[in-house]
Amino acid sequence: MQKDFNNLITTFKSSIKTWDYFVNWKKVFSNSSDLEIALNKLNYLLGKDNLEGEFKKLYSSNPDIVKALPVLLAVRENKLEVFDKVTKNSDFFDFSGKEKDSNKYYEFLEKSGLARLFQKDGIKNLVDYVLGVEVGLDSNGRKNRGGTLMEEIVGTFLNDFCSKNGFECMTQAKATNIKSKWGIDVKVDKSERSFDFAIYNLKTKKIKLFETNFYNGGGSKLKAVCGEFRSLYDELKAQDIDFIWVTDGLGWHTTKRPLEETYNHNEYVFNLNMLEAGALDKLTW
Repeated sequence: MQKDFNNLITTFKSSIKTWDYFVNWKKVFSNSSDLEIALNKLNYLLGKDNLEGEFKKLYSSNPDIVKALPVLLAVRENKLEVFDKVTKNSDFFDFSGKEKDSNKYYEFLEKSGLARLFQKDGIKNLVDYVLGVEVGLDSNGRKNRGGTLMEEIVGTFLNDFCSKNGFECMTQAKATNIKSKWGIDVKVDKSERSFDFAIYNLKTKKIKLFETNFYNGGGSKLKAVCGEFRSLYDELKAQDIDFIWVTDGLGWHTTKRPLEETYNHNEYVFNLNMLEAGALDKLTW
């Protein structure tokens, strides 16, 4: 396969966000529906002039309404400790609805500012409001989703490749799992090393091991990764095992020299553009 480092470095992607990266809608709607009954009960309070009196009356027959109060503040906990800067004391709130005195919950409503939501010029529907809150809370999960995106994307290429060629694919492939499934010994520098993917050719009894990553930003880590994967390539090559590194991201523009050294040293270093262009079909088995 003809090597062209300039092609590698100039075709890195600025982003690998997929459509399911932005919001986990299934989780958002599920969380919202869990509170829908309590929220609809609280809707009764919207626009009421005597909010305190109406709240206490509603709570007396529907204590479950308070379990929805934390999420109105974009908080997941059902028990909260809040420090009061005026009294210099901490207040404790349990939103299970077991508190007999509704004054405790109304105090939370007032001091947290939630009472403002229920005023006449406030919101119109708490169910819709919480749906928006859940979308915002779910954005915190983007970091976790982003951490596995490169692996998921490369996995789609490898799964199609294996289906087309009748190969077998293993994710998070440890040496022990490879030995157990395919009878191949893989000796690596770290006993618990887990490769992102392993592909097995049933006809030739050969495997290829894959690592993937994506870097938006630079830093010393990128240089260290280059050194690690050069050594890993040599280790596996000595065992007649091919190691393929699939990497991407504009962060590499800050660490071109170490990447170029590894690119020239290792036989296979791909980016997503190269996978899109059919680089996997050019692998020799």
